[in-house]
Amino acid sequence: MEKLNLLTPSKDKLYTYLYTGIVLFFISILDVFLNSFFNINLTSFLPSSISFILPLVLGIIGLHLIRIEYSGIKHLDLINKNINTNTFNAFLSLIIIFIIIKSLPPFLSWFVLDANIAGDSKDACTGSGACWTYIKIWFNRFMYGMYPNEEQWRINLSFISLGFLGTLGFFATEKYKKYLTLYYVIIYPIIALLFIYFFISGGPIFFDFSYGIIAAVLSIIIGFFIPSKFKMYYFIIVPITIYILLKYVFFYEELIELGKLEALEWVETGAWGGLSLTFIVSFFCLIFCFPIGLFLSLGRRSDFPIIKYISIGMIEFWRGVPLITVLFMSSVMFPMFLPEDMFIDKLVRVIIAISLFEAAYVAEVIRGGLQALPRGQYDAAKSLGMGYWKMHIFVILPQALKLVIPGIANTFLALVKDTPLIFVVGLLEIVGMLNLAKTNPEWLGFAMEGYVFASILFFIICYAMSKYSYNLEQKYKTER
Repeated sequence: MEKLNLLTPSKDKLYTYLYTGIVLFFISILDVFLNSFFNINLTSFLPSSISFILPLVLGIIGLHLIRIEYSGIKHLDLINKNINTNTFNAFLSLIIIFIIIKSLPPFLSWFVLDANIAGDSKDACTGSGACWTYIKIWFNRFMYGMYPNEEQWRINLSFISLGFLGTLGFFATEKYKKYLTLYYVIIYPIIALLFIYFFISGGPIFFDFSYGIIAAVLSIIIGFFIPSKFKMYYFIIVPITIYILLKYVFFYEELIELGKLEALEWVETGAWGGLSLTFIVSFFCLIFCFPIGLFLSLGRRSDFPIIKYISIGMIEFWRGVPLITVLFMSSVMFPMFLPEDMFIDKLVRVIIAISLFEAAYVAEVIRGGLQALPRGQYDAAKSLGMGYWKMHIFVILPQALKLVIPGIANTFLALVKDTPLIFVVGLLEIVGMLNLAKTNPEWLGFAMEGYVFASILFFIICYAMSKYSYNLEQKYKTER
């Protein structure tokens, strides 16, 4: 029998090293697993000190034996590259695995095994585990806030419609793909505003929503007969023109009469809340902060001193003030500077404040991408006779934005997680509703379940955004 060089495993006896290492690693994991879940100690016959440290030693030896560089086995190379590059990494990996296994029994017991989900009152929560009945009873409030139960279909319909309209870009033919940027930057935000504000709010202004939808449909139908070279100007001007004509010219008197009727129940924005409000605030802030940040980054690099210093002042001002202060100013101080007969809804003020705040950070992220481009890209674009805007739209920005996709995604994730701060202005998104629910005398002592529920939702949202940004990064990745 050939001797094995245990100090330096090699590809010569690949499977011998591999099988031996796997067996030792499996024994170490099995010992910790049985001890954690079933209180069975495989090494109980040994002294306690040795029994305690033996799984770690076996695991390290096992990982050492399978640490074979460029073995040709895909999964083995992946393991060695990520968690088994050296003995220290193997030690840390084992410690983390052991901690996870040790933590699983009490977590599963509280989360699933001893949890209560049946029943319609606090009395149903008799076990030592989590009381998911609390989440079940308060679910509507966590999703919709104080929005009337019988009107919640309007929120669902708005989100479903916007989700469908947001996916149109994936089904667009090559003929219309060049108009997607125009659609997502101008048309889609207008449609979203109509749905979110006019449809969800209801009341007399519901007719504004109706006129907006009519204008959008008519403009799209007529747009098929417009020559391609005029389409960019058409989709900006014509829908707005049709809307103004419908509202103030053709149906002016009818609007006055209909305004006395409420097509849908009026729901003030103070009643909005829960996860739906989190989505609304995040959605509009994401839409608005990106173009504002883009123009601020271009302004900061401008050759015109006035534009440059105004952009720098805007960026540094909004970055230098905490978000909670910005929200407080938008809610309390800003209305003081408005004329007496002028009113801006609290939710609108919050969206504007957060958008400006996040735009400053987006601007700096984009500026980093602009600075990363070599000067030759600018010179090449100018040599082709391109002006400032044409150069940036077709040459500079596509390359710069590809470089800063991770930074932009990070800013957007921070924005979503900052939405709970709007509680300072009296708007209760999902975390605000959790704080309200935990103070209810009937449900005292169940805050943990609510925060676990919220953390799971935020994790899903942030993970989805992170994966999407990663896919974009891989899709547009180019070798430089």
